[in-house]
Amino acid sequence: MRLGVFDDDRLGVIHKDEVLDVTEIAGVHSAGRQGLLHALIACGQLEARLTEEALRSAPRVANPRWRAPLPHPDKILGAPANYRAHVEEMGNPTTINEWGLFLKASSSVIGDGGTVELPYTDVRTDQEGELAVVIGREARHVSADEALDYVFGYTCLLDITTRSTEDRSTRKSYDTFTPIGPYIVTKDEIADPDDLRLRCWVGDDLRQDASTSAMIFGVPQLIAYASSVMTLFPGDVIATGTPEGVGPLSDGDRIVVEIEQVGRLTATVSSNGAVPYADRPQAKV
Repeated sequence: MRLGVFDDDRLGVIHKDEVLDVTEIAGVHSAGRQGLLHALIACGQLEARLTEEALRSAPRVANPRWRAPLPHPDKILGAPANYRAHVEEMGNPTTINEWGLFLKASSSVIGDGGTVELPYTDVRTDQEGELAVVIGREARHVSADEALDYVFGYTCLLDITTRSTEDRSTRKSYDTFTPIGPYIVTKDEIADPDDLRLRCWVGDDLRQDASTSAMIFGVPQLIAYASSVMTLFPGDVIATGTPEGVGPLSDGDRIVVEIEQVGRLTATVSSNGAVPYADRPQAKV
């Protein structure tokens, strides 16, 4: 099942090549900034509420405008240096095994078709296409063998990154720096999340083309590691890391990340409002 949020906070399902408005039959109400889909994930009753019989009565929707499926998740966890070829291109031998995970601000999320806003005129900002895992139920000290039981589904994610001097969580948390979507594919649709082709274009340039099989920590290991550090809650997002091929973004660029069986996410780039790096708030010394 493919679920998303469209138009004015409506809950949608893609079913037999049609988009259905399931807002009413899902039986959930907006959970503030976290939204309807987060509420549906948290209630744990997806299969009971969105049955085949119920879907037959759902209104069809033409030309929905997909919004961020999870506009304000409790946590966005990132997996740095999780592909060896990306480690090599960045010139730093340290991998996720030593770095651990980092946190991105949930306020950085935008949806499909949104605009990434470059913060600086003179500091490189890169695209990083990634598979994202959406947690389906509370997880703490979960083993890798049982980790996929805690997954709700998967989606596409862009981990936009400024190559400045600050900590990772700062460089990756600017508003608009986490496009997610366009929808979430439930885990039953994906036989093996560690065997999916991921591609990312900037304009006509295919910059990234790899398989998630090349990850150092696969999805089960990432969930096991994350849950050994902190409790994972329904709707939490784990960005699984990016393969080689990251590169600079410029005003007017169009980014596309496409993941086999998962979907195709797009974003545009704007330098409107960008300032010189030296003009950012900083200590005067």
